[in-house]
Amino acid sequence: MNHLLTGALARRILLGTAMAGLAAPPVLRAQSPSVKLGILTDMSSVYADYAGIGSVEAARLAAADSGLGDRVQIVSADHQNKPDVGSNTARSWYDSQGVDAIFDCPTGSVALAVNTVAGQSRKLCIFSTAIIDRLTEEDCNGYGLSWTWDIYSVARSSVQLQMKRGLDTWFIIHQDYASGHALAATARETLQAAGGKVVGQVAHPLGTTDFSAFLLQAQASRAKFVMFTAGGSDLINALKQVREFGLVQRGQQIGTMFTVITDVHGIGLEALQGLNFVTAFYWDRDEQTRAWARRFFAVRQKQPTMFQAGVYSAVLQYLKAVKATGSTKAEEVRVHLRDNPFEDVFARNARLLPNGRMVHDMLTARIKAPAEQRHPWDYYEILGVVPGAEAFRTLEQSACRKTF
Repeated sequence: MNHLLTGALARRILLGTAMAGLAAPPVLRAQSPSVKLGILTDMSSVYADYAGIGSVEAARLAAADSGLGDRVQIVSADHQNKPDVGSNTARSWYDSQGVDAIFDCPTGSVALAVNTVAGQSRKLCIFSTAIIDRLTEEDCNGYGLSWTWDIYSVARSSVQLQMKRGLDTWFIIHQDYASGHALAATARETLQAAGGKVVGQVAHPLGTTDFSAFLLQAQASRAKFVMFTAGGSDLINALKQVREFGLVQRGQQIGTMFTVITDVHGIGLEALQGLNFVTAFYWDRDEQTRAWARRFFAVRQKQPTMFQAGVYSAVLQYLKAVKATGSTKAEEVRVHLRDNPFEDVFARNARLLPNGRMVHDMLTARIKAPAEQRHPWDYYEILGVVPGAEAFRTLEQSACRKTF
C-alpha cells in the first residue's frame, strides 16, 4: 500500500515538475538578455572633446538608467580617425568578441567604413557624432542608424538662419574629407535654391594649424559671410586666426554650420558672441536637461556636448528596446525602435524612419555676450525650435530605396 502511495506521489511530483517546466520558458523569455556594447570613438584627436571618453561616460549613465543593471557590459576603443582602424575594430568586436551593437563613431570616413562592416555582420551601429548623410541615404543597409544630426538638417537650417540676416554671399572653408565636402556641397545647393551665392570655396586638411592661406582667399572674395564646416581643434585654430587677420573688422561675418559647447568653452564668449547657429542639444535648455547634465558634469567636470547626449539617448533607447523585446537581435531591436516613437533628455518628438534616420526637434541658438552670462557654461540663448519634420529630409526625399 505504501508502495502504491509512494508511486502515486512520485507521479504527481513528476507531473508537477513537467507542468512547471512548461510554464518556465515564458518566464525565461521575458528575462532581458545580457548585452555587450562597444563605444567606438575619437579618444586622442580633433573630436576627443566632442565625443571621446565623454561618450563612454554617457553610455554608462544610459546603462544605469536602463533598468538592466549588471546585464550591460560596455567596452570602448579609439579609432584614431582612421577608417581601417575603425572597420577592423568593429569587425573584431562583432565577429569574435560578442559585441551586440556599436555606438558613436565620429568622422564621416570612419563611419562609412564601420557602416559597411555593420551591414556585413548584421549588427547595429548607431552613429551619434558622424554627420555624413550617406549612412541613411545611398549607403543605407538597415544596420547603420544615424541619431543626432545629418548634413541636410544642419545645412538647410543654417542657410535659412543666415539668409534671414541678409548674408546672401558666402565663402566656404571646409575640411578635406567626406563630411566636409558633403556639407559644403549641400550648403551651396541650399543657398542657391534660397537665392544666395557661393563666391568661393576651399578645402583644408584635417588637423591643420595654419589657416592663413584660406583666410586670405576668403578676405579677397569680399563675401558677406565666411562659413566654416570644421569642428573641434580645427575650428578653434581657425577662429583664433580670423581675429588676427581682421576679417570681422573689414565687415565680413564669420559663422559655422554648427557650434559645439566645448569649442565655445575653449575660444571664449568674447570672440564668439552673437554667433547664430544650429544645435541638436543644449544642457541648460530646461530642468530635464539640467538634471542629466549635473550627473554628467559630476563625472567629467564638463558639460555634455550634443554628441555625448546623443550617445546617451541612443544607448538608452537601444537598451529599452532590448528589454521590451527580450532580444539583442538587430532586426528585432530595429523594428521596436522604428515602431515606437520616444522622448528622452536629448530627443524630443523623436521617431526612427525605416531608412535608419532618427528624426527629432533641432534648436537654433545664439552665443551670449560675456555680460549676459549668469553662471559657468551659460553660453547659449535658445532662439527657437525647428520641428524634426522640417529639419530632416523626409522618407519620400530619401535616396534609400530599401525597406527595413
